Amino acid sequence: MPVPNPARGEVVVPLAGAPRRLCLTLGALARIEAVLRLDDWSALPERFGRLSASELLAVLAALLEGGGEDPAVLDAAPVSIPESVAAVAAALAACA
Repeated sequence: MPVPNPARGEVVVPLAGAPRRLCLTLGALARIEAVLRLDDWSALPERFGRLSASELLAVLAALLEGGGEDPAVLDAAPVSIPESVAAVAAALAACA
């Protein structure tokens, strides 16, 4: 099981059938801003309230990459919407 580094804002959550490490790094934040077409990160809270399914997958992929995980796991195993939302919420809370 991956061990999270709380000082880095990492969190380990169940996702795609296994524990996965997620982290909101600067690179992950930049990818999320690009996918959501945001000018800056201050618009994230409002925008997260209305994500499409493809946007949610892109956010998860960025957070997985930030945690050193392979985002291809999202294609390899089923991931439920509640599981996805909980994973994103946990990753964002860990860096707050």
